[in-house]
Amino acid sequence: MISFYSETNFVLKNEIEVSGWLSAIITSYEKEEGELTYIFCDDAYLLKLNQQFLNHDTFTDIISFDNSLGNLIGGEIYISIERVIDNAKLFKQHFIDELHRVMIHGVLHFIGFKDKTENEQIVMRNAENKALASRGFVFK
Repeated sequence: MISFYSETNFVLKNEIEVSGWLSAIITSYEKEEGELTYIFCDDAYLLKLNQQFLNHDTFTDIISFDNSLGNLIGGEIYISIERVIDNAKLFKQHFIDELHRVMIHGVLHFIGFKDKTENEQIVMRNAENKALASRGFVFK
C-alpha cells in the first residue's frame, strides 16, 4: 500500500494514478509492494532528519528509510518540496517531472539501485528515465 502525507500545504494531485505508476515500477522489477509512505515536507524538516539520522548538515531533496524485506518493497520516503522546486528550476524541468523523478528515485533505492559511484549514478538515472517514460497518466 502506498500512502501520501504532507507536513506542508503541498497536495499531491493524481494520487491514484501516481500510486498505480509506482506499483507498476515495483512489479516490473519482480518485487512486491509493501508499506510505502511518502512524506512531503520543507527544507527545515528534511534538514533536521538529515542531521539527526545521517549526521549530514546539508539540504537534500530526498531521504529514504528502507524497510524492505527480501522482495517486499517498503519504507518511508521524505521529500522536500522546496528542494524539488529549486532543482526543477536549476535543471530546467517541470516541477511535476522533477517530483516524479525524486519519488521513483526513492523506490529504486529500495529495489536495490545505488548512486554513490559515477557508474551507479548513470545506471540510476537510466532507470529513472525509463520509469518516467512509462507514466501513462495525464497531469491535471
